[in-house]
Amino acid sequence: MNLYTKEQVANIKSQNFAYLIVEEADNVLTLTLNRERKKNALHPQLVNELAYALHYAHFTPSIWMIVIQAKGNVFCAGADLKAMAGIIEENDSSVPQPSGEVLMGELFNKVYKPTIAKVTGDVYAGGFFFLAGCNIVVAQDNVKFGLPEVKRGIYPFQVMAALLKVMPARKVIDWCIRGYNLSVQDAERYGLVTEVRTADNMDAAVASIIAELKENSPSAIRYGLEGYDNIQPSAAEHKYLYDMLQKTISTKDGVEGLRAFREKRKPNWSGE
Repeated sequence: MNLYTKEQVANIKSQNFAYLIVEEADNVLTLTLNRERKKNALHPQLVNELAYALHYAHFTPSIWMIVIQAKGNVFCAGADLKAMAGIIEENDSSVPQPSGEVLMGELFNKVYKPTIAKVTGDVYAGGFFFLAGCNIVVAQDNVKFGLPEVKRGIYPFQVMAALLKVMPARKVIDWCIRGYNLSVQDAERYGLVTEVRTADNMDAAVASIIAELKENSPSAIRYGLEGYDNIQPSAAEHKYLYDMLQKTISTKDGVEGLRAFREKRKPNWSGE
């Protein structure tokens, strides 16, 4: 974790978060995506706030695990396409800028604390960084999972790499190139989801997992997750895939796909 120092994150309680609710209690750090009106899309400052909070968890011995959840009926709609086009929404966050580029595909790898995704809303596109990056995913039984990037003239390069860590390669590629919605039951069958629960059982399911984790050694878990991280592909892979995304966005099809999405019309592909 080298985007924020231990000293920078020590004053987390005095920071103003624009898009993230940060709560700490009983050795658990709970992070709630709080951009409901924008379907919790990944605004650059939201990504910075996530990085800041996860660095805090990494550096703080009293944090044993992390729960990530979201407000609204969409857990995360992926990247903010307006922000990708250079239209950045103003915000009142006091969280400092990181020392380098935040790569969502790498963000969870070096926390070395168990991360639990509590998914009570639909997930699309870049939202799967949370599901693939977390160690445990509890999903509500009526949520939908979609990868629509190819319908917008772009491709989920980094998401593909993240999904390949937890799902069969053939299914990942099929999903990426066809762009359909995947049921939560199929997501569990393919390894993306750990447990599926009804809406009224979600809190109890997450609480049960937290209680079970607390029975185990935080130190052993921390070193085990560090060991796992060090046998995974390097950060250079995600940097390469990020650059490939930028290349794809700049194609004629990429420009047309994003414009058509904004204008709510069917894109006219040229293959260029």
